[in-house]
Amino acid sequence: GPLANATVSFGAWPVGTVDAPLDRTTGPALAPLAPNHHALVPFDVTIKEGGSVNFVLAGFHQVVVYAPGKKADDVDETALLPIPGAPPFIGLINDPAGRIYRGVDPRLLSPAPPAAPNLLSQDRVEVVGFSKRGVYLVICAVNVHFAEGMYGWVKVVK
Repeated sequence: GPLANATVSFGAWPVGTVDAPLDRTTGPALAPLAPNHHALVPFDVTIKEGGSVNFVLAGFHQVVVYAPGKKADDVDETALLPIPGAPPFIGLINDPAGRIYRGVDPRLLSPAPPAAPNLLSQDRVEVVGFSKRGVYLVICAVNVHFAEGMYGWVKVVK
């Protein structure tokens, strides 16, 4: 019924131009380096208790959900899990305080379809159910994405 489900784009691939198209099939290994819109769209959604949110991920992102009461300013950005090949100041935020869901680790995924055998692609959907009322903070755990404002809110109502 109404408010049983919502969809949030977690990043987005931009279209190119006629002179410089973005063609991910010709160089899937370059996908993490290609431009990506680092935002949650929409920024906030409302669902009913027991409903779910489809997080549609485009690229190298990690969904993390915090319990009601946690604010973006409360996230500890200093505890990082390293990303192989990235500078040491770029990593995945590993703040367990109030964390109630941490999605698939993007470091273990194939850069782009087709995925290698037994690997999911970085482009994927993660469906998360919310059973209790409240306002939940959702972030991208890639610290530089979060610092750019890649977070949003899920409001769960009766």
